[in-house]
Amino acid sequence: MHRTDLSADPFAQFAAWYNEAERAGINLPNAMTLATATPDGIPSARMVLLKSFDAQGFTFFTNYKSQKGRELAENPNAALVFYWEPLNRQIRITGQVAKLTPAKSDEYFHTRPRGSQIAVWVSRQSTVIETRTILDSRYEEFVAQFGNGLDGTAKPIPRPLYWGGCRLTPRTLEFWQAGENRLHDRFRYTRQEEGWLLERLAP
Repeated sequence: MHRTDLSADPFAQFAAWYNEAERAGINLPNAMTLATATPDGIPSARMVLLKSFDAQGFTFFTNYKSQKGRELAENPNAALVFYWEPLNRQIRITGQVAKLTPAKSDEYFHTRPRGSQIAVWVSRQSTVIETRTILDSRYEEFVAQFGNGLDGTAKPIPRPLYWGGCRLTPRTLEFWQAGENRLHDRFRYTRQEEGWLLERLAP
């Protein structure tokens, strides 16, 4: 991979690779590792789904009271990793995370399947529960409250204020392509006041 193969715009380059991952039939090409850390630097990571991206950043949705939500509230620095093994490609992204507006979160929430909307009310994410039965019972309680959507008595489900969208605005984006003899190609975009600096990194 050569520098001339890459766009000067990292978002255009991400879109190109992401579209290739979709065309390759990769299962869940939008699955990404989200790494967060406490203010004193204790890290944690988990898989989440990218819901959209544009020149403003990369958007996902979560429970703001979950472990990742609490950590991001105290330390907004985070990292994303995409790995598409069939294409031998990886993208690493670092930056800061901020909440979307309530209107944007409402808009997305109401596109989710009704069962998924109810599940947001059911699960106090990251808290300890004694048994699975607790979740099942709470689910039935909220179905009774909101309706199941099948019998004509369903009520609109409001978005709980503790759940919504987040956007990571990138500071760096690194594109990695596997090479022979483990001499991989790595190119990093770094945000500058005047635009993006593109550099090749040693593998």
